[in-house]
Amino acid sequence: MQGRFVLGPRLSELATAAGEDRLLAAAGPVLAAVRDHTGESAQLYRRQGDQRICVAAAERPIGLRDSIPVGATLTMQAGSAAQVLLAWEEPDRLHRGLQGSKFTATILSGVRRRGWAQSVSEREVGVASVSAPVRGPSGRVVAAVSVSGPLERLSRQPGRLHAAAVVSAANRLTEVLRRTAD
Repeated sequence: MQGRFVLGPRLSELATAAGEDRLLAAAGPVLAAVRDHTGESAQLYRRQGDQRICVAAAERPIGLRDSIPVGATLTMQAGSAAQVLLAWEEPDRLHRGLQGSKFTATILSGVRRRGWAQSVSEREVGVASVSAPVRGPSGRVVAAVSVSGPLERLSRQPGRLHAAAVVSAANRLTEVLRRTAD
């Protein structure tokens, strides 16, 4: 009313959004590289409440593919990206997230140990995926990089085929966020 402005909580929201913009700017080339290396569609997911949102994608240009459009909202109860986004949560939030999920606490323990997750016909019959965590400057998991495609190509052990490439892509994005925080 007096024409003065005061910094408020919105400032931290804007700062967080700026970090997301750096992540999204870096994601395009990284997802394209992992898509080209694996021959499968690649996605970047962020958690939002009880759901995950595809915030960037690089689709396989031809042939059978698992197509997840940017902006798609998916459940946190199935899929390798959901496993990654849940595995490093605080214990109470992790256990709440397991209610109704298609994976168990034991599976999430394996995800934490390996540093990546895989799923086979968990989110959708005939689709397999591999995901790895992207960490913010504080070390907290802020996103998941995924590669997904038909079970016939990814096999019943998709991690054997693509875990190294997905982890490498996630590490590149983690490094971008670490460098921009310095």
